[in-house]
Amino acid sequence: MIDDDTEYTEFLAQHLREQGIRVDAYPDSDDLLTTDAPYGYAFYLIDLMLPGVDGLQLIRLLRRRTQVGIVVVSGKVSPDVFKSVIDAGADMYLTKPVSFDQVLLTIRAIHRRTTTVTQTSTAWVLDRRASVLVAPDLARIELSDGDMTVMDCLFEAHGQPVTRETLCRRLGRDPAEDDDNWLHGTIYRLRRRIERATTLIVPLQSVARVGYVFRAELRLA
Repeated sequence: MIDDDTEYTEFLAQHLREQGIRVDAYPDSDDLLTTDAPYGYAFYLIDLMLPGVDGLQLIRLLRRRTQVGIVVVSGKVSPDVFKSVIDAGADMYLTKPVSFDQVLLTIRAIHRRTTTVTQTSTAWVLDRRASVLVAPDLARIELSDGDMTVMDCLFEAHGQPVTRETLCRRLGRDPAEDDDNWLHGTIYRLRRRIERATTLIVPLQSVARVGYVFRAELRLA
């Protein structure tokens, strides 16, 4: 729980613990982010009006590293607040005052769904005919010709790093003449395209002084 309302947090945490749920409470988002494992929790309850990083930005940061349930419980009221928290990556928005039992039921429902998705769908699928990458959550990412070339290289590597030189050659560039900025820009745009389509962690990662790797199961359609 990340909420600076200490009285509310204390009583809600007690209620959840009585139901067998382990709860750690943080009055400041920075307190969470500076712990040893800020992304290691199975669920997050977040207020929007927080000291340190605000609630929306905290949700975005968490969504870059984890796909567990995120529920906003806040007294903030504005016409676009629900859309804002959902667009940021939260699963649900509950407006204070809200009963503790309603919070508990929401946690159970969302945790059950996210756990099922994680267990049953983990592979990314490359559809060469349609030039589409399908994420485990079924989000579809349309790929350019260059993106397809990069994804083909990553698929053929079977989880091993692909060197910058190999990627440059496959993309029709001379590795001796091109600096890293061009290739970095190509990979960055592909990553951003994936990030805009899904809240899942993007498995396309750089490998220092080597190249790039796709750290997830990748199949062909």
